[in-house]
Amino acid sequence: MQPWEIHWNDWVRIFFGNVPPEFFIELLIRVTFIYIMVIFCIRMMGKRMAAQLSRNELVAIASLAASIGIPIQSPDRGLVPAVIVAMLVVAAQRIISGRVSRDERFERRSQGNLSVLVNDGCLQPHAMEKTRVSRAEVLARLRGVKVMDLGQVRRLYFEAEGDFTLIHQEEGRPGLSVLPEEDPEFLAEQTYHEDFIVCGWCGKGQDAGHPVACSNCGHQEYVAAMT
Repeated sequence: MQPWEIHWNDWVRIFFGNVPPEFFIELLIRVTFIYIMVIFCIRMMGKRMAAQLSRNELVAIASLAASIGIPIQSPDRGLVPAVIVAMLVVAAQRIISGRVSRDERFERRSQGNLSVLVNDGCLQPHAMEKTRVSRAEVLARLRGVKVMDLGQVRRLYFEAEGDFTLIHQEEGRPGLSVLPEEDPEFLAEQTYHEDFIVCGWCGKGQDAGHPVACSNCGHQEYVAAMT
């Protein structure tokens, strides 16, 4: 459109666009066709597309979305180009999925590796920095599965597809509280082990007689572990 054709009070153009009324009947056909095509494509790409998406699957979904948007909105665009793009996306995804199932090295390169965010009750700052997962998010995830302190955690994995997997300690031990500082009343209700101090940032156990910088994260603030 030309600049002089745009008017702020042109409500017909704003709500319906510059298309003839017959296009809305055609739009029903286009949307129905696109809907069926997307359902078919997702079915062809496997059950994983309906679950947690991997990197490749997310790219495939985004490509499908880009290919179907224009034919729905533009009356001068046909449906065949969208079908071609969709078939290419499906073919590429099926090839990648087949290769991943046979080649573990290719799977790691294309999907990524898991990372250990908590190791024996201690946050792992290097892994968190590499995966760009904040300390607040890790603690929130643990609170979400009713973990009160890091002493209950043997491992917290950040899976390649973005899931968090928690392995509990077989026998709980004192550890850094994961409760938020914004709730001091609830924190005060908990029991603490005054003779066992931990790093206030990562939860690594420290010798009370030698308060030096934490060897794991470099912080120098220590707190009593929660029991």
